[in-house]
Amino acid sequence: QVQLVESGGGLVEAGGSLRLSCAASGSVFSINAMAWYRQAPGKQRELVASINRSFDTKYADSVKGRFTNSRDNAKNAVYLQMNSLKPEYTAVYYCATSPGGLATMQYQYWGQGTQVTVSS
Repeated sequence: QVQLVESGGGLVEAGGSLRLSCAASGSVFSINAMAWYRQAPGKQRELVASINRSFDTKYADSVKGRFTNSRDNAKNAVYLQMNSLKPEYTAVYYCATSPGGLATMQYQYWGQGTQVTVSS
């Protein structure tokens, strides 16, 4: 079992920045890919960014150049620096982990989510 705790969400004006954090505990040896998903009201959950143990990253086209995903393997933590935020980025952001690589869509463990609200 892996437990994930996200933090860092909040309310920010358009153009502002937020940094999300996710700390993993438990069976962390099983983790390779760590990802950020988001789900806006009335929309499907979508993959925002992911990173593997080797620090390779993948981003959704909508956030490329605005978001930076980083990871600290020693702390079993992943971070999402979000810059130039847009109102359409308003959503609950979830951290998730998988033993697979960046190509996987099979994330096993999920955090409780953190709300990000971007005002116009």
